[in-house]
Amino acid sequence: MADITIWEGASTFDIGQTPFGFYDGDFDFQADADKVATFCAQRLGYPLMDVELQSGSFYACFEEAVTTYGNEVFQYKIRENYLSMEGDSSLSSYNSKLIEGSLGRTIQITKNYGTEAGVGGNVTKYTGSLTVTGNVQNYDLDAWAADQGIEGGIEIRKIFYESPPAILRYFDPYAGTGTGIQSLMDAFDFGSYSPGVNFLLMPASYDMLKVQAIEFNDQIRRSAYSFEVVNNQLKLFPIPRQTGLIYFEYYKVTEKNAAVYNSGSNLITNVGEVPYENIEYTTINSIGRQWIYRYSLALTKELLGYIRGKYQQIPVPGSNTALNQADLLTDARTEKIALLTELREMLDQTSRQAQLERKANESDNLKRITTEIPMTIYIG
Repeated sequence: MADITIWEGASTFDIGQTPFGFYDGDFDFQADADKVATFCAQRLGYPLMDVELQSGSFYACFEEAVTTYGNEVFQYKIRENYLSMEGDSSLSSYNSKLIEGSLGRTIQITKNYGTEAGVGGNVTKYTGSLTVTGNVQNYDLDAWAADQGIEGGIEIRKIFYESPPAILRYFDPYAGTGTGIQSLMDAFDFGSYSPGVNFLLMPASYDMLKVQAIEFNDQIRRSAYSFEVVNNQLKLFPIPRQTGLIYFEYYKVTEKNAAVYNSGSNLITNVGEVPYENIEYTTINSIGRQWIYRYSLALTKELLGYIRGKYQQIPVPGSNTALNQADLLTDARTEKIALLTELREMLDQTSRQAQLERKANESDNLKRITTEIPMTIYIG
């Protein structure tokens, strides 16, 4: 094997000397590359000891450290804001952009509950009509759906076959104040237009309570049945006596159970599609760069450990000398774990939730302190 030149104490970085070239065009990265190489070499014992690495080895570790830092930062941002990002366009990079918390996806998720509650939702509600035949009580709504060419079945949400609302049956002896006011209104020919309570300017809440009382009366004191739907089999009460139409509202099962609410290209559908690119080294502050320098050293130490592991012992005049592969690998792995833990803890402490909790505690403590301040008494 030909002799391979190892680290000679100096290097000159140039574009193309890193494995991927992610940051080669960044002037700050170019300026720091040789500094990091010197820093790592000296921390590994140079010039008192040879360091069996080349400048490209240091550059590769430096590039990996920057990428690891950027990945950790952006993964944190994705975890913090993914619900707001999901469904957004994946064409525009999120680098150097402030991601505002949005209720868009939260509202979209709650629409599923709105569909079930019948107060909105993201599923189209259709209206259909069924011909009711005299003296026929039972009707198959699944057969109706098949006749309409609807595949997958339907889910009935409402049948318009009910008794008249309470307001139309409001004319009872106790309407109004309960003292026969309705008959008094009839005497003045107002009764044929509207219940007397409207002319007496009773509160609207009173009308609502009266309507509810009448409806509860119908449900409790007499049969409340007007229809029954079981497994899309409609049964009408009482049995119709003449032919006509009955209307109902329904969902198409295929639409209601659809897993995809919004399809299209270039949408963020998972964390792997969030458009974060490699971090710009120029934008990293001194705190972040210090972390990168230390992580570069840990990577360099690990790489040197692998290289020295090729030969456990080297013969020297009169004896053998053992290399420190095990120590290098152990230290490198420990330092990498410690550095990643430190960075993740720092990111967690700067999360939106952690910051709000800190502000809330600060506010509570400030209030507690101000209560101890003596109040000034002004004498006029």
